[in-house]
Amino acid sequence: MTAFTGEFALPRLERVVSGINAVDRLGDELVRRNIVRAMVVTGRTLGASRLLDRVTRPMGARCVAVYTGARQHVPASSVAELARLLGEHDADGVVSFGGGSPIDTAKLAIHALHSTRLEASSGEWLPHIAIPTTLSAGEFTSVAGVTDDDTRTKRAVHDARLAPRTVITDPTVTLSTPQWLWSATGVRSLDHAVESMYSSRHHPLSDATASRGLGLLLEHLPDSVDPTVPDALERRAHCQLAAWMSVLGMTNAGFGLSHALGHQIGPKWNVAHGVTSCITLPHAMRFMAALAPDRFGPIAAACGVPFDAAAPGSAALACADHVARFVARLGLPTRLRDVGVPSDELDDVAGVVHGIMEDAGIVGTHVSRAELTALLTRAY
Repeated sequence: MTAFTGEFALPRLERVVSGINAVDRLGDELVRRNIVRAMVVTGRTLGASRLLDRVTRPMGARCVAVYTGARQHVPASSVAELARLLGEHDADGVVSFGGGSPIDTAKLAIHALHSTRLEASSGEWLPHIAIPTTLSAGEFTSVAGVTDDDTRTKRAVHDARLAPRTVITDPTVTLSTPQWLWSATGVRSLDHAVESMYSSRHHPLSDATASRGLGLLLEHLPDSVDPTVPDALERRAHCQLAAWMSVLGMTNAGFGLSHALGHQIGPKWNVAHGVTSCITLPHAMRFMAALAPDRFGPIAAACGVPFDAAAPGSAALACADHVARFVARLGLPTRLRDVGVPSDELDDVAGVVHGIMEDAGIVGTHVSRAELTALLTRAY
């Protein structure tokens, strides 16, 4: 057996604090990091909710301002606005609260502020503490997506320093998250797991964590949104752990077909990324099942699908069908037509994605525009 050869880049995440009422420890974390002027970053809904007090109360006088302008798909204008406010308030730390949008807005604003303040310096970035209320898992990564306000085209920014220093996962602050959003971001995490495992850049470490994370999501996500289930809160905690495990390998593996398509469909037609994963992932899995079925072993293990390494094709397709049935069980959209994507613009999306996916290493071969258009047509 040949030993694995490669490399694995770790984000600069230093600490994850988990558990019921873990958010109450935020004040201790600010003290530990010597943050005395922190700005909270969130969206309009959470900013007007009683949950905001769960974050600001343990901060006390260390909370100097609350920014509620984070928006879906992270418009560049909101990033610029937050960067300006961080400077005006002389903030020495950031606490993001919410889903992927406020977390990525905070990451990118810190990036922008550092670029303007410390252009010729290697000084430390503002410490960032993230408190997620969804399962999109951007808090665990060193990549963030930003959307051009005019073109509605999204691009990814990669930098090891983008990752928050501390993440606090507390299921109690997720209970007000809309059921559809919790479920959809759970599928987004499932998408992270699958696409990191069947990438040509997959790594044994993240194969193990992603397979376990996928299994936890398949087991706990449906019941985590059912208020009649006695242990729903514990199941949410399992899902939060699964989101972390699922995304661990994404930075190394690269963004696969489902992610690349979702990154363009989402901002163009204002479709939440969790919902784009519900629609595109089964089709991307079928494409990869034909291309590289041998990479589906860890996915099959999580799905409970028998896998024969000598003839993996049928098992790989069975995994795609298993995921499609799981998404349908959650009652989420499964077709592009269901979310307002016009059929006559599918080829345009394929063209943009084809231009972005120049690096064939992610899937193992170049994917043509025609193949992408055909995949989108099946998803329609």
